[in-house]
Amino acid sequence: MLLALATACWIAPAYAIEPTTPEEVLRLLVRANADKDISTLSRYMAHDADVVGYTIGGRKYVGWPAFEREMKEEFEAVTRLEIPITELHMWQKGDVAWFSMELDYIRHVGTGANLTSLSLPLRETGVLERRNGQWLLHVWHESSRAKPALTTAQADGVASARKISSVSETPDLSGDWEIEEEDKAYRATLDKAGNGTYTHKGGMLKTASYANRLWQGTWQQPENDREGGFEVLLSEDGKEAKGIWWYTRVGTRNNIPPREHGGTYAWKRLTPLPAR
Repeated sequence: MLLALATACWIAPAYAIEPTTPEEVLRLLVRANADKDISTLSRYMAHDADVVGYTIGGRKYVGWPAFEREMKEEFEAVTRLEIPITELHMWQKGDVAWFSMELDYIRHVGTGANLTSLSLPLRETGVLERRNGQWLLHVWHESSRAKPALTTAQADGVASARKISSVSETPDLSGDWEIEEEDKAYRATLDKAGNGTYTHKGGMLKTASYANRLWQGTWQQPENDREGGFEVLLSEDGKEAKGIWWYTRVGTRNNIPPREHGGTYAWKRLTPLPAR
């Protein structure tokens, strides 16, 4: 009975105290992001159709649905998130508040010896608005503030860390690449922007974004009527990339959740690096 009573009376920390100030709301939103809590993000972010948010890699979100879709994909892709706030300044005038903030966005992917952690030091600015007594995050902008660190688990369980080159612009990705999956290998020929074809089922690759060596895009295979997305991390020397791929459509099935069904990638550049 005591256990049942304790369970019934327990309230998740995020909801134990309703936030009443813009700073409390902002801190709660950061915590909800780390907890992969879409419902709390939705509750304290404005859903106006013209709300705009900017993030690293030149990505832009207009409206809540676009942001929600991206966050769900991110939450499915990572094992765990940590987002410690290192600096926060908040100003308020009436029903409007604005802030500047620095934080570390730490993505943990995989488990055990395959665990890889990528730390992205970010800076953010934004505006909150009080509507009907509740503060909502209205617009925001984030950018990289330093070189991110990549930590990889070693066989002996000791983690090693190294710096990743902070590259905001897409490098020259042109050339021939060998792509290996678990059960097959083929060759891709890409242009400078990372778009091109590959030698499996008439495949086509298109790069969507590139930031801090995180390379994301989409693929299509007309011969077997399939398409999906990919995400790989380019090596510091630009000669290799490793990551994952997934389906978004197979034939008439066009509602496959991103990142849910797919596999792993290993890319290797076959042609010399383009001259800088």
